[in-house]
Amino acid sequence: MAEQFAESNNVIIEEVNKGLNPGMIVLLVVATTLLLFFVGNYALYLYAQKTLPPKKKKPVSKKKLKREKLKQGVSAPGE
Repeated sequence: MAEQFAESNNVIIEEVNKGLNPGMIVLLVVATTLLLFFVGNYALYLYAQKTLPPKKKKPVSKKKLKREKLKQGVSAPGE
């Protein structure tokens, strides 16, 4: 009887790892990197909007100017 009790007492107890598992660490690193990337891009976008001059418009060709003036009924210069 004592032997049976001793044998049943040999139960393997697994310790629960209370730290973060490697998958969770990788997930946190990737998520943090992506978050920093998007926040940094947004900050740069806002900074560029404040500091850069507005885009220059493309010059209108002489053909288009003539066409527009003819549509309005004004004679084009030089004609």
